[in-house]
Amino acid sequence: MSSLEDRLPLTFQRIMSGIENELHTGVQIYVSLQGEVIADAGVGEARPEIPMTADTINLWLSAGKPLTAMAIARLAELGKLNFDDRVTRFIPEFGAHGKETITLLHILNHTAGFRIVETGWPESDWEETIQRICTTPLEENWQIGKTAGYHVSSSWFILGEILQSIMEQPYPELIRDLILEPLNMNQSWLGVPDKVFETIQDNIAYVYQREKGEMQLTDWHSAPRCVKPSPGGNARGPIRELGWFYECLLNQGIPLFEPQTVETMTSRHRIDQFDLTLQHIIDYGLGFIINSNRYGETTVPYGFGKYASENTFGHGGSQSSIAFADPEKELVVAVVANGRPGEPKHQRRAKEINEAIYEDLKLI
Repeated sequence: MSSLEDRLPLTFQRIMSGIENELHTGVQIYVSLQGEVIADAGVGEARPEIPMTADTINLWLSAGKPLTAMAIARLAELGKLNFDDRVTRFIPEFGAHGKETITLLHILNHTAGFRIVETGWPESDWEETIQRICTTPLEENWQIGKTAGYHVSSSWFILGEILQSIMEQPYPELIRDLILEPLNMNQSWLGVPDKVFETIQDNIAYVYQREKGEMQLTDWHSAPRCVKPSPGGNARGPIRELGWFYECLLNQGIPLFEPQTVETMTSRHRIDQFDLTLQHIIDYGLGFIINSNRYGETTVPYGFGKYASENTFGHGGSQSSIAFADPEKELVVAVVANGRPGEPKHQRRAKEINEAIYEDLKLI
């Protein structure tokens, strides 16, 4: 394959501009069009004097959320749950303090109403985190199923606990069995086993956070944050493997789901609702953000760029990553930067890179 600079020159230029402006030290990118791999590369450094390559293990943050959503979907296909099931069917103690009518559907479209929970992760163990969430009251004035607000972490632990109760195995193992290994995502994890961490730790990219105008090294490459599972936030691997997941959903890769299941998960379930967390009107499927340019293509956070087709679906990771599928263009994009430069800078960076991909591929 020719180089990224040859195949996606404007995209490469914008990635390099981000390095020059200290938004990140490195970026990993995967792009495929109609099932053909266009880009599978790393640019810049993963760590000081260590190059970012296509094989570097990067933290995806919330861009990994759809993996848990589709694990729930697989169990629905197997008849082990329904989206209209109340959470209390699987976790009876969850219903405390006004949460008894919350269903899986409410969790997956972010209308459940228990956003603000100090989970204690990664210091707390799984059971303590679940207990904290279960004893949290419904947010004041929240109308379940109507009020909209993105749940960063809490609801994803509950989905993980539901999966554990059905599968009778720890979340990191079941997510590998249900999603990762069937799709050959063998270098990706949501909770890296201790022995595996010992072998891969030197290939994990650093993550930098802008503080007081400078990029500071975080501890997100360290053992606790890699080993302790957080279903909504600590998926990691080479970004190409997240791209394979989206190819599967476009029926371009390894088949895993029924077409009707993919349609259900990636259709608009939450429409024209203001999101209290993201402070913008955003449409949601079940675990996926659906293209919301109709509400302001220049202002929508974690969007897919102005050229994305109406039914494009995917998910972003906080100030760092984006992965999506554009069914009309048959395009898959997965990009992760190892610098979190603040929301305004990240939103500009992401839109510029996403739009450059479409321009380079003449999909505008």
